[in-house]
Amino acid sequence: MNAKILWVDDEIDLLKPHIIFLEQKEYNVDTAVSGNEALDMIEEADYDIVFLDENMPGLSGIETLERLKSKFPSVPVVMITKSEEESIMEDAIGSNIADYLIKPVKPNQILLCLKKNLENKKLVSEKTTMAYQQEFQKLSMEISDDLDYHEWTEVYKKLVRWELSLGKSVGSGMEEVLKMQKDEANQQFTRFVMNNYESWVNARDDERPVQSHTVMKKKVFPVLDSNKPTFLFLIDNLRWDQWKSIQPFFEDAFKLVSEELFYSILPSTTQYARNSLFAGLMPSEIQKKYPQYWMNENEEGSKNQFESELLGELLNRFGKDTKYSYHKVLNMSFGRKVVSSLPNLMNNDLNVIVYNFVDMLSHARTEMEIIKELADDEAAYRSLTVSWFEHSPLYEMIRYLGDKDVNLLITTDHGSVRVNNPIQIVGDKNTNTNLRYKVGRSLNYKAKEVFEARTPEKLFLPRTQMSDSYVFAKTNDFLAYRNNFNHYAKYYRNTFQHGGISMEEMLIPFISMRTK
Repeated sequence: MNAKILWVDDEIDLLKPHIIFLEQKEYNVDTAVSGNEALDMIEEADYDIVFLDENMPGLSGIETLERLKSKFPSVPVVMITKSEEESIMEDAIGSNIADYLIKPVKPNQILLCLKKNLENKKLVSEKTTMAYQQEFQKLSMEISDDLDYHEWTEVYKKLVRWELSLGKSVGSGMEEVLKMQKDEANQQFTRFVMNNYESWVNARDDERPVQSHTVMKKKVFPVLDSNKPTFLFLIDNLRWDQWKSIQPFFEDAFKLVSEELFYSILPSTTQYARNSLFAGLMPSEIQKKYPQYWMNENEEGSKNQFESELLGELLNRFGKDTKYSYHKVLNMSFGRKVVSSLPNLMNNDLNVIVYNFVDMLSHARTEMEIIKELADDEAAYRSLTVSWFEHSPLYEMIRYLGDKDVNLLITTDHGSVRVNNPIQIVGDKNTNTNLRYKVGRSLNYKAKEVFEARTPEKLFLPRTQMSDSYVFAKTNDFLAYRNNFNHYAKYYRNTFQHGGISMEEMLIPFISMRTK
């Protein structure tokens, strides 16, 4: 069905050539000579767009616009005027117009305006789809190539960029093709990690990617030398695509300094990766050096209750005379307390704020039917993250800091992957409950289906008992016990989990910004 246009102008007869031109382009055009007539016509018919003269006798264009928008806020309105006065432009733009044209208008200006406002999504969708089709083969060749750890981060960024772009397209049909390509990339990435992980954790810093235990030294410490307050926000379980979705909220006040991905250690979970990040040590090193700050899998209580102490020890080991604070936000009320404390925090060299909402969101999506429906797929999961962020105390903190001279760092401890393929595993009653990795002494599984660490000390993983070993799920698999297997397979399929090996879990953002 062709677009239906209402053109409102008290001198509409003079615009007859323009109307004939649009009708030849197969647009349907109705006309009105006053604001009141236009409002009556809009009550009776559905219009895709309205062209509105600003200077009309009786009800002016601005007054007509205000009444029209109060009843039909979604109808795009293009204001047309002879005046170039700034105040009139501001009044029109403030009333949420779709476009603004100065008389005399030319037919091609009108046509361009229509395409921009009515066909923009379709044109962008077609162009995006064509661009991805052209790059598909090139990206496939990259994925199958012998990539290094830096090249894998670039491939993942490209895949996410296409995922976000195609997600805005209307019925392109390419989303499924991209999903298949991303699945293939995850399989290749998993093989890459399995082949190289042990060498990374045993190599010198310059021979391996930045990992959880080297982030503070490599990325945070250099920023502390700038002699201005540094705020490090660790948003638990924040994936790269989620960061790209909330990034626009930062752009008005902050200038991007760097935007990188680093590698989470294994297991890609809070207990291991976040403790490692703040300690600057691998898990078994924390257990050995600071046993009072390490909680084993089988111990009761929070496994991350000593992050502030580990951070203090790290600063001391590196001789950093740094005045710092540490806050962990687990709920909105405490988040608001942190907002109110920001003026005092400006006196510190480093302020670390751990925000747990995204991690809670992924767990809630598993346990709560309403969240499952709201975050039914990857796009909805991102959308829910954006909605939360926009109304969160965290965003209040960001807005406050936007007016100050500070360094702003955004990172996370791990990401999460949407799982759909159950793998059978057997363990005794002491085996941990995580679906993406298991640690225990009596694990039974098919070796080819997992990444196994029979000698955990080679990966700097702690043992509770000498016979303990670790296994990690790959790509989008999850580990389910043989007993009642079908029930758990159905219950956890299509939930977001972390702890194993995938791009989404292990390739995670580190963002550095400063106020403009």
